[in-house]
Amino acid sequence: MLVINENTSIPDAEIELQAIRSQGSGGQKVNKTSSAIHLRFDVKNSSLPDFYKERLLSHRDSRITSDGVVIIKAQQYRTLEQNRQDALDRLVVLIKAATVVNKTRRPTKPSRNSQKRRMDSKTKHSNLKKLRKKTDY
Repeated sequence: MLVINENTSIPDAEIELQAIRSQGSGGQKVNKTSSAIHLRFDVKNSSLPDFYKERLLSHRDSRITSDGVVIIKAQQYRTLEQNRQDALDRLVVLIKAATVVNKTRRPTKPSRNSQKRRMDSKTKHSNLKKLRKKTDY
């Protein structure tokens, strides 16, 4: 059971974990051990609440396919168990990130006093530049 928050969780049967060989250079055991994890999670056929499903499917992320399947490859660590835990943690972070609702931006106007200060400083600066000009006798 993967716990997302206190009232949302995903059963283990809905998460497909597959051990694969890790990329990159290795040592003597490089051709024998499968220490990376390939995690697949079908959002559409999951037991997540509809709010989570909608947000995940509309979330722009390269790890979510057009079919609604989340694919995460974890190969950062040397052991299979650490990579498994890393993949599950990344799935939880992805689900939480998709459900964050950003505050809508309200456009603001500069205050009348700030506009006056701005215009006064422009006038002061232009007067200063006028004083630098050559005077015509």
